[in-house]
Formats: sequence, C-alpha cells, structure tokens
Amino acid sequence: MNTYPNKVELVEVGPRDGFQSIKEFIPTELKKEIIDRLVDAGCTTVQVTSFVHPKAIPQMQDAREVAQYVLEKYPGLRAYALVPNLRGAQNAYEAGLREISYVISVSPGHNMANVRRTLDESFAELGTILSTYPDMKVVLDAATTFGCPFDGEVTLQQVMDYVQRAYDLGIRDIDLCDTIGVATPVQVERTVLALREKFPDVTFGVHIHDTRNMGMACSLVAMQCGLTRVSTTVGGLGGCPFAPGASGNTASEDFVYMAQKMGIDTGVDFEKLLDTAKYLREKVPGNYSGHQINIQKPQCTMG
Repeated sequence: MNTYPNKVELVEVGPRDGFQSIKEFIPTELKKEIIDRLVDAGCTTVQVTSFVHPKAIPQMQDAREVAQYVLEKYPGLRAYALVPNLRGAQNAYEAGLREISYVISVSPGHNMANVRRTLDESFAELGTILSTYPDMKVVLDAATTFGCPFDGEVTLQQVMDYVQRAYDLGIRDIDLCDTIGVATPVQVERTVLALREKFPDVTFGVHIHDTRNMGMACSLVAMQCGLTRVSTTVGGLGGCPFAPGASGNTASEDFVYMAQKMGIDTGVDFEKLLDTAKYLREKVPGNYSGHQINIQKPQCTMG
C-alpha cells in the first residue's frame, strides 16, 4: 500500500523562478505585494528573489530591496534567495539573508549555459561559499537532475556522483530540479529511492517543472518515496531563461488542492492562494501552467 506523509513543506519559489521568466520588469511594489499575499495565505518558506547579475536577468535587479523588505516585515518567515556564484552569495549575505540556494546543474552543458562555469568550477566555488559564510545555510539546487536541453539524458549514475561531490563538501540539503520538465514518475521514484538509500542523512526535496503535464504526478511519487518538501510556483508561472523549452512550473495552488483532498497538511489556505494566483495573472502576463486558475465557479440560478 502506498503511504504519504502527514505533512509537506510547500516551498513557494514563484517570486524567483516565476518572476525571472518575465522579460518586462515587474514593479518592485507588486513583487512585495505578491509576497505579502503568499505569506497571508500561509506560505512559510518562500524563495523571494535571486542575486544574479542584472545583465543576465534584469528582472532581479531589485533583489536587495525585496530581500530586505521581507526580512524586516516577516522575521519568522523562512526566506531565502537563489545565487549562482560567490558574488551572489556575498550580496545575499550583505542584504541580511542567512539562507541561500546555490545552483549547480548535474549536466555540464546546462551548467555552462546557466552560470558559465564548468562543474569543477561551480563545486570549487561552493566550497568557497561554505568556508566564507559558515553561518549561512546552503541548499543545493541540482538543476537538470532528470534531463538536459543541451546534453540530453542524465543518468542515475551522474546524479549519484553529483550528490557525492556535494556530500563530500558538507552539503546535507538538496533539491532535485527537473529544469525542463522531462521527468517521469518512474524516473523520479528510481532516483529518489537510490539517493535516500545511499545518503540517508541528506534532506532531499523536489522541484518539478510542468512542461509536459508531469509536475503533479512526479511530485506525488516523490512524496510516496518519503520526501516532504516540494517546490512550486504560484499560478505555475515560470521557466528557466537559460534552458530552451523550460516552460511552466507545478502550480502551488494545484498542489495545495491535491494535498488538501488527500488529507496532507501544507499549512496553506487554498482559496487565498488561488486568489493570489488569479491576481498575479491579471497583473503580469506570462506562461501560467496552473489548472485551478482556469476553473470558473458554477453560478447558481433560480429555476
């Protein structure tokens, strides 16, 4: 019989992974408002921005202002930012953050396209970050865990070797990211079970893109395999700008709806989250893969 966790940590990454896919600059005040709405809906873990070079992703040029706003207003929120390099970690630290996600792709081709570094260079820089900022919690984002737009198939052995390198550096928190949405439930099951067996003291999460309508299924299988952390974006907005074909994320409100119907606690208010998704879609045109935002409530008529 399949078993599911009683509680799952929903990691809302929309303010970073969702917003970065939008070319037209989203007003900083609107970004803050969306985060306010997410927190009001019950989100307790939010990836609020990304500290990247503004020439690479202009959308994130207000990262410091957004981060400081959130830290000041929500001291109890688990707020963190994605960084691609040591400079990004430095900027995040100086902004007041004490948690970051550092991204390294499993596939060499995407790592070079995404952060312009070899895997050796990225892991070396990760070691520098860990030694430079010992009081910074670092979650490793393992991009292209399940497939790469440049290198094609990513083997389980590649993933195992990648995690071993991170483990040897002291990393004990890793998100397995399906950057272009090519994962299948069977692949997720095989990968998660193998990793949990070999690295029982590592906390793994999943972040599945919904490009091919596999987001919910793969996230559910990951939970069946014992994972209790799932990253999603409000409305399903998103797509990696450096990964051709990476459109859409697993929608937060869809995931919360499923969890709620299954009796799994996320701590998030579905209706408030859905309202936030609809509000965001009104304000920011983009690629929304969510389903709940398209459902119209039936109108009762007198007959």
